[in-house]
Amino acid sequence: MSLSQAAYKVEQAVGHNDNAITAQDVTNPANDREKYGDPNVTMQALVWQGKNVVEVVEVPKPKVIEDRDVILKVTGSTVCGSDLHLLHGSVIQMSKGDILGHEFCGVVDEMGSAVKGLSKGDRVVASFQIACGACHFCDQKLSSQCLKTNSNKTEHAMYGGNTAGMFGYSHFTGGFAGGQAEYVRVPLGDVNLLKLPEDVPDEKGLFLSDVISTSWNCVVDTGVKKGDIVAIWGAGPIGQMCADFSFINGASRVIMIDENWRLDFVKSKYPKVELVDFSKLSNTKGVVNKLKEMTDGLGPDVALECAAGEYAKSYAHKMEIAMGLETDTSELVNEMIESVRNYGRCGITGVYVGYTNHFNIGSLMERGIRLIGNGQAPVHLYWHDLLKKIQSGEIDPLKMVTHRVKMEDMAKVYYAFDKKEDGIQKIYVETKFSAPPCEGSPGLWVPKS
Repeated sequence: MSLSQAAYKVEQAVGHNDNAITAQDVTNPANDREKYGDPNVTMQALVWQGKNVVEVVEVPKPKVIEDRDVILKVTGSTVCGSDLHLLHGSVIQMSKGDILGHEFCGVVDEMGSAVKGLSKGDRVVASFQIACGACHFCDQKLSSQCLKTNSNKTEHAMYGGNTAGMFGYSHFTGGFAGGQAEYVRVPLGDVNLLKLPEDVPDEKGLFLSDVISTSWNCVVDTGVKKGDIVAIWGAGPIGQMCADFSFINGASRVIMIDENWRLDFVKSKYPKVELVDFSKLSNTKGVVNKLKEMTDGLGPDVALECAAGEYAKSYAHKMEIAMGLETDTSELVNEMIESVRNYGRCGITGVYVGYTNHFNIGSLMERGIRLIGNGQAPVHLYWHDLLKKIQSGEIDPLKMVTHRVKMEDMAKVYYAFDKKEDGIQKIYVETKFSAPPCEGSPGLWVPKS
């Protein structure tokens, strides 16, 4: 039996828990327009239509269905590398018509009667996870592990516990409609929205939704400290921000592992970062050997995984993933474990969905390696302090933004991003509600016909 088949059997056996604090599995208001959608207003939204197929379509505008809901006019969203896992069907429990997008900002348009601290017209950014604000984990600002906003029993059976609900990221994480749309419903809006001050434009504030908090969490949770040599797998936006944040937290050196033009981009934007092109190394231990060579034979102090588990390099792992014998490859994690010095620390932030094979547990145990699952970043724990760092200029999110695109071109963006075309790194998606571009924003992208 494959892993996907096993997950399906678990789903059929346990069903869905309806004892949630907020309405779930309403990813597309068109599924029940009378209950979840405005009968008079439609909007553009990017929806999942099946494996490797997304489309911008007209759907009903979401409406307030609970007294702490906030309806936003979306003024900015983006595409995350983890969205490609949804495109590929690597995350289970996707349904045709699901509205994607977990990173967005906007303007308050409507509110439920119990919302406090917000007013119509406020500029806000949303946390990509949905927190109740009052459970055991939310009391500690560990919002990504909220106990009340994702009652999916399949996830509980697979993981031994639930994570918080997430916007636009499958019914496995609650089935909440995402923000790659012109409007979005934000449950518990007075908990999950942060006001943006006038000196922080949307093009910077947007990224507090996920990428900045996720990168910061990766670095501090793995314990980067003064003098550390840090190796980072993955030169995308998360890896780039982790490089910046490693230096902010005292790292003496940062080494980044990836291939192709992504390394050229890093070289142009982050000149202090040392680069390793794994595609030019000769054997399966090439990355391990190269990192040892660059660090006097000992290896880095810290390894950060900012890529993900679906990108197999060897034929063995490609076949096992294709056959459903594993959901994630262990190759990068093994490289990290074998590369770091004894008692080194390895943090995993790239998305890993389920199970892996050929994991080097022996090296982990015998050499005292600390393997840390960073989890989905608890955005609420960090976003106030990170907002101040943006205001002061210590953090500049626009360094990683390469493209500005129109809402109607989002499907083309997904396909280009997936194929690594046009040098796409991080994008800013504008809607009809967006303000004029801020200083430093890229010009508007014109997709290939």
